[in-house]
Amino acid sequence: MNKTYLENLDLSLYSKKLNNGLEVYIIPKNNCNNIYATFSTKYGSIQSEFVPNDSYEMIKVPDGVAHFLEHKMFEQEKGADPFTFFSERGADANANTSAFRTTYLFSGPDFFEENLNYLLDYVQSPYFTDENVEKEKGIIEQEIKMYEDDPYSRLYEGTLFNSFKEDPIRKSVIGTVDSINEITKEILYKCYNTFYNPGNMFVVVTGNVDPDNVLKIIEQNQKNKKFDNFGVIKLKKYDEPDEVEKQKEILNMNVNLPKCTLSFKFNLSLFPNITLKEKILYLSIIFDCNFGYTSLFNEQLKQQKITSSDLEISNIDNKTHALYTIFFESDDYEKIIELIKNEIKNLTLTEEELERKKKTIISSQVFMSDNIFSLNHKIVNDIIKYGKVITEDYSIIKSLNIKDAKSVLKNMDFDNYSIFIIDKK
Repeated sequence: MNKTYLENLDLSLYSKKLNNGLEVYIIPKNNCNNIYATFSTKYGSIQSEFVPNDSYEMIKVPDGVAHFLEHKMFEQEKGADPFTFFSERGADANANTSAFRTTYLFSGPDFFEENLNYLLDYVQSPYFTDENVEKEKGIIEQEIKMYEDDPYSRLYEGTLFNSFKEDPIRKSVIGTVDSINEITKEILYKCYNTFYNPGNMFVVVTGNVDPDNVLKIIEQNQKNKKFDNFGVIKLKKYDEPDEVEKQKEILNMNVNLPKCTLSFKFNLSLFPNITLKEKILYLSIIFDCNFGYTSLFNEQLKQQKITSSDLEISNIDNKTHALYTIFFESDDYEKIIELIKNEIKNLTLTEEELERKKKTIISSQVFMSDNIFSLNHKIVNDIIKYGKVITEDYSIIKSLNIKDAKSVLKNMDFDNYSIFIIDKK
């Protein structure tokens, strides 16, 4: 088992790749009483066009299959309910699907070996029938309708759909009523057999555990299970343009206060000679300093009573582009949009601001290191985003400098933007 250190956090990371390809990552924290385990596959909603493991031809599956598959993994052939199993052993269990991955999890201090074995077993025991697939369609249809009535969900999905043109990141993770009705058990098995191979999956355990014991449990569990040999999964490549799909859209819903996003799409190749992580850090710092809740611009909006709440900054990126979104609520959203556009023309970043933000980011890293859930999420997100665990975050943050920051600022192209508004009916 390999042992490395999370720099400047006094934490050890143990890892090993098993013979069947399954990757295991463990961070012990003996000063806490809880354990958090996640079992993830590198399969999310964006992997909708691929070559299955039993074929040589590219296929396209309906939108929402990854999320549908997550639901169906909780249906076991013997009728056992995973939620009941974990609950009876004092553990919380759940699962979630994003654009990039699907994760199954539990947390709890007791019955760890039993719970970990069960997590591995039920995720590696698919049971799809015509009947249980049809039953699930009605359940997910209700979930879709619930999201359709939620203004924040509509705002988020509308923002992505209008900002990207080709990449399936623009599609809803849950799919549509029409798309889920196209799903069959054959499609689910095809996706499962391609993406749920141990060679495409990894386990992360954080908390009060002994790394050797964790590895022993997992290796013993996997020892007698048979899986197909894992090769490189062939995925469709998308040529995402710099332009957005739609520059402005207004959707009327039952809201008390209009909600708005102004999103800027950046081609990441415009920022050469620095790593992806550094690009995201610089862009985030620039947006935070100029529009975040501690920014002068944000304070001026509140003082002028144009908005009563802080602006919120979020970002999402695929392999080629990063989307930075400014969210706000206001009756006078058109004025705020114009003020942001004017502010964009004069964006600045001083060395003092950069150093202050670096200290803030480092502080958040230290805070994260004391939380087994945040630590686990950091490992999962690093593997999905960078293909490895970043252990030298501290050095990367410390190395950020005003010269590179200003180079990024100079090369930011704000011409490609999209506005999405949820207005009152």
